[in-house]
Amino acid sequence: MSAVHTYALALGDDALILAQRLGEWVSNAPQLEEDVAIGNIALDLLGQARLLLSYAGEADGRSEDDLAFLRDEREFTNLQIVEHPNEDFAVTIARQLVFSTYQLGLYERLQHSSDETLAGIAAKAVKEVDYHRDHATQWTLRLGDGTEESHARMQAGLARIWPYVDEMFRPVLATTPDWAVDPGELRAEWASYVERVLAEATLSVPETWTAPGGGRNGMHTQPFGLLLAEMQHLHRSHPGASW
Repeated sequence: MSAVHTYALALGDDALILAQRLGEWVSNAPQLEEDVAIGNIALDLLGQARLLLSYAGEADGRSEDDLAFLRDEREFTNLQIVEHPNEDFAVTIARQLVFSTYQLGLYERLQHSSDETLAGIAAKAVKEVDYHRDHATQWTLRLGDGTEESHARMQAGLARIWPYVDEMFRPVLATTPDWAVDPGELRAEWASYVERVLAEATLSVPETWTAPGGGRNGMHTQPFGLLLAEMQHLHRSHPGASW
């Protein structure tokens, strides 16, 4: 697989796995309105995943379904943060704030890529991810600067997610080509936005350990296997079926 297709696969895996995680909230969110909102965010991410996986599959003739449903755990190259379990709503919002801020910065730059396919996918996704970040921001402010209980839960949610932050800013490829985005260049802007939101929400930046990461190299957390089994069960149970 060429570098550009490897890159598209990694970004597609990020979107696919987070879409699956967010989909778990449908019918379980704290408000009916959130069932709709989180479901729509999941669908946006799924749309991004379809485009990116379809592009990645051009390298060896595999379809988006082949890549989503017929790969084993070690073949997925998503960041570990997107596979982190939802746990409670505050953990989900912390994960969404952290990741969508990163993803927005990534797509804002990638839409100017010399690779026309990546640029087109990113340009379409920017407006979607801008909404995702705004949604997470509003909930962070609401929970952080709300009741004593909501503040404590939001601070705890950030602490659960923060160990996985560092991996987002590590290179996707061994060297970053001119058509790709160097994740390290996103960190300062990311930190400026996230820290400003946390300060307004009366929350503090967690001081916690850094997870070793390795998602880009197929090293995943224990809950990922369970997520993958659920996501792939129907397709693998009925190979070749059409609907």
